[in-house]
Formats: sequence, C-alpha cells, structure tokens
Amino acid sequence: MSDVSDHDAARDRLRRRSAFLSDLAEAKALRERVAPRRSRRMRAHQLHRMLTYRHC
Repeated sequence: MSDVSDHDAARDRLRRRSAFLSDLAEAKALRERVAPRRSRRMRAHQLHRMLTYRHC
C-alpha cells in the first residue's frame, strides 16, 4: 500500500513541478514583453558571466 501512495506523491510532485516551471517560463516571457530594455540588459549580463567563467 505504501508503494501506491509513494507513486501518487511522486506523480503529484511532478505535476506541481511542471506547473511551476510553465508559470516561470510564462513570467519570464511577460517580463521580456513588458520591459524589453531591462531584459536585454539581463541577457547581456548573463552572457558576460558565461563568457567570463567559460575557461575555468
């Protein structure tokens, strides 16, 4: 009986995680539409960080 409840709990956790990730992606897309200058700056900063630590 424990296996069934563990399976249901895991399925529920995956469903909630999926919903969270889709909400997060939607929020990022909305942020880019609402404040394109800020999102461009954030992307530029992220790119700079990635390039800075690429050769470590």
